[in-house]
Amino acid sequence: MKTNLKSFQIRSEDFEPAYMKLFHSGELFRRSRQALRSLANCKVCPRDCEVDRLNDEQAVCKTGRKAIVGSYAPHYGEEDCLRGTRGSGTIFFSLCNLKCVFCQNWDISQDGEGIEVSPEDLAAMMLDLQTRGCHNINFVTPEHVVPQILEALPLAVQMGLRLPLVYNTGAYDSMESMQMMEGIVDIYMPDFKYWSNERSQKYLKAKDYPEAARAVIKEMHRQVGDLVLDENGLAKRGGLLRHLVMPDGLEDTENIMEFLVKEISSDTYINIMGQYFPAGKVSEKKYQEINRRPHSRELATAEEIARQKGLHRFDTR
Repeated sequence: MKTNLKSFQIRSEDFEPAYMKLFHSGELFRRSRQALRSLANCKVCPRDCEVDRLNDEQAVCKTGRKAIVGSYAPHYGEEDCLRGTRGSGTIFFSLCNLKCVFCQNWDISQDGEGIEVSPEDLAAMMLDLQTRGCHNINFVTPEHVVPQILEALPLAVQMGLRLPLVYNTGAYDSMESMQMMEGIVDIYMPDFKYWSNERSQKYLKAKDYPEAARAVIKEMHRQVGDLVLDENGLAKRGGLLRHLVMPDGLEDTENIMEFLVKEISSDTYINIMGQYFPAGKVSEKKYQEINRRPHSRELATAEEIARQKGLHRFDTR
């Protein structure tokens, strides 16, 4: 369903990426150095592993000094306001700090398929996506590589990067990372999956996921506010929340929607996603309850819940 978004518009000619101000002041470079130093005692995500990733020590995310990129390309399967006519410039980072048993990109998120990249490589990818006409740079699964992104960004800006940045996350981020990204990210796009600690532990292998997600989503909204579109319907700044509807997960859906209205904003732009299908480890007997797609009635009920709670800006792609 399309909603009336006129009151949320900005003229494209008036837009400048958030990071430009920090670049001109020198703060972007300082922030990149600070982020790199943090890898020596890593608390980049809520796992707080405290390993020395500067010396290639690895823990839960299995990522050391360099980021690993699984793929990068214009992507046309994102929300309408991101993909536009020329695609969202996605950079898919390999490996993950969550261990979702149902992950549909297991080869990338768990097996680590991809190549290690230098900051120069990562900056060149951003510029290539801009040259190819993408509307934004979309960092997918950036939670564990925030310092590496910040290391590459000043190089990319020096080379002419001027696109808005999208932080496309599973919402298991640390407040430390959020603070490092303040004034840099234009569009935050967290996927809030589960409200229940018990289900988070079972399916994401992170019992504290709900608390972490609530905290960072509040912080993301504090930084960028509600989603603002230009005259062409393209996202320029703000938050866009995703909720993957899980089998038998409507209790989580209801709690998440109530949280958004009461503690974030009833103007939250939300994508209630029905793309879930059995993947990863869900064929194992202990996960049999999610070894199916959501029923059509579950998807319809999830959107109905969102409307009843007071949300009205939807992308149901």
